[in-house]
Amino acid sequence: MLIGVLKERYPNEKRVSLVPSEVAKLLKKGAGILVERGSGEAAGFSDEEYAQAGAELVERAEVFDRADILLKVRDLMADRDNFLQEAEKYRGKTIIGFLEPFSVGDIYEKVRELKLTAFAMELIPRITRAQSMDALSSMATVAGYKAVLIAANMLPKMFPMLMTAAGTVLPAKVFVVGAGVAGLQAIATAKRLGAVVQAYDIRPAAKEQVLSLGAKFVELGLESEQAEDKGGYAKAMDEEFYRRQREMMKEVVGESDVVITTAMVPGKRAPVLITEDMVKGMRPGSVIVDLASERGGNCELTVPGEVVEKYGVRIVGAVNLPSQVPHDASQMYARNVVNFLSLILKDGELKIDTEDEIVRETLLFKEGELVSERIKEFVSGGG
Repeated sequence: MLIGVLKERYPNEKRVSLVPSEVAKLLKKGAGILVERGSGEAAGFSDEEYAQAGAELVERAEVFDRADILLKVRDLMADRDNFLQEAEKYRGKTIIGFLEPFSVGDIYEKVRELKLTAFAMELIPRITRAQSMDALSSMATVAGYKAVLIAANMLPKMFPMLMTAAGTVLPAKVFVVGAGVAGLQAIATAKRLGAVVQAYDIRPAAKEQVLSLGAKFVELGLESEQAEDKGGYAKAMDEEFYRRQREMMKEVVGESDVVITTAMVPGKRAPVLITEDMVKGMRPGSVIVDLASERGGNCELTVPGEVVEKYGVRIVGAVNLPSQVPHDASQMYARNVVNFLSLILKDGELKIDTEDEIVRETLLFKEGELVSERIKEFVSGGG
């Protein structure tokens, strides 16, 4: 069984799907490793490091030609244009990566024709046994950290309170909306930088986590046990709920120097939590970092990939922040992938055991057929 690592071609994607330190683990599983030359350079991993670890360095065409399993950071709908350009080379292969599974209906016929088998890292179930494979959480950790650094860099004031000869400098006020993995990392990073931090989440269980990091939990009286599905992912609420939420958050947003939003629902447009009117009520110089911008944004004024200034407030449409920290993000992602591979590689051969919940839930396509029940329900329900 040969595992191939392809260089990412998505614009500004600097991560790599396998790092040299993880190569030995796969070799012990009886697999051979092919790495496209230059795959790890943008993340700080040289071809020499891969070769020393026991991988074979080859050109892209040879990876496609010889590998049975292809490892990517982004593939299928997560890198749609490049996938379609190279589609024929995928025939009969198995791919593992971030695939944007909720959008695969657009390329279903092509995947079926190619008899592709695909595992979507976004679909790793959030259960205890799968924690070491949870790539979404790994990348959310990086995004939450980086979001705070972006905000701190743009804010025209410092985060910590300082007692100086020139008097006292008051701390910045940071409000984090959504206390999932990204939100919790944002809280922790903002606290380390010395800000006064508040956070809100519609899941009641998040309160304890927020408090444990030294932040204040904002209670709006809207918290709901129904906000999380059985897989541990956020569920969409109705528009009336979001309207009430916006009304009650307006005062907190207005008094904050930095607002970081992280609210996303898999396969859905991100809920609008910060309206133009709320932005208008913020102090000039304030910063919003919208981590949901690729899903439409939590702020009404967000433009994905751009920094918009309105009413003196800068709104950052944050896109692919993990790629801005590619060395560590690649290491985390590669570990998640290798831990997952340990479930499906037996004595150097690919064994897809759908009795295993992790394998079953993560398997998107098998030999061209859409087999994920979660995605089939989503597609048949019209999203």
